[in-house]
Amino acid sequence: MNNVESSSSQGRGDDEETSTVTNVSFQSLDRVKPLVVPAVLRIPDLAAPPMPAVVIVHGSAGVDSRGVSYAHELNNAGIATLEIDMWAARGISGPENRPKTVPETLPDAYGAFVYLAANPVIDSKRIGIMGFSWGGVVSMLTATKPYTNQYLGSEKRFAAHAPNYPACWVYNAVPGYEFKDFTGAPVFIQAGELDTYDLPDTCLNLVRSLASVAPDLLSIKVHPGATHAFDRSEPAITITDPLSHLGKGGEVRFAPNHETAKQARAATTSFFRSKFGLLPE
Repeated sequence: MNNVESSSSQGRGDDEETSTVTNVSFQSLDRVKPLVVPAVLRIPDLAAPPMPAVVIVHGSAGVDSRGVSYAHELNNAGIATLEIDMWAARGISGPENRPKTVPETLPDAYGAFVYLAANPVIDSKRIGIMGFSWGGVVSMLTATKPYTNQYLGSEKRFAAHAPNYPACWVYNAVPGYEFKDFTGAPVFIQAGELDTYDLPDTCLNLVRSLASVAPDLLSIKVHPGATHAFDRSEPAITITDPLSHLGKGGEVRFAPNHETAKQARAATTSFFRSKFGLLPE
């Protein structure tokens, strides 16, 4: 189901690219209870089709400042974006009633892939995915064969994955979060040194532990002094999450760090440009 609701052309400055912004919806690939997932599609006006695209997946708090900030940078690099709203599809507005497990939301991400792949202006071989926290976990798990084959079959896959602070302690430690049988698409993790879902070296150790089975597939950047959700522009907050502190639960600080956020957006854009074969500027 692809319902176009409205569209407009938006720019960020006289010397920057503009994009056509359209509110759309698509069907998730949940075979038992498919959902209609609203999303925002942004097509760079100056990019030549078929162009690459990136699915943007929000965190537990829902859609916020992060998605659009990354979308603008990706659009200005000639990459279309589809920012999905998994919570609106479920009639919830925040983390209180979020699904019990991240794998429950994977049909949304794979439905976004199918939606983009059917768009003639999008190159179906160059569709990437990125996300924040919960969405970062989605970005990680969609890099594995079991989930990808389940929803897309063996012939299709996301081309690149860019998870931000994806709770690295959970992988290969909790059933349903197996992270070892890969599709072969590259994964670029960004994390904050002070993220209390993990220890400062948890994500680094995960990447190192998989180096022998996935050589040159995984890369990581840990930002010094950065907390979880460092790239939000909303005011700093402290939340309580049972998944934090290596699964023991407790408080998590979200503190915006504008300089680190700028670096992270640039790194994400550079990663996708490289993996999509776009020429450097």
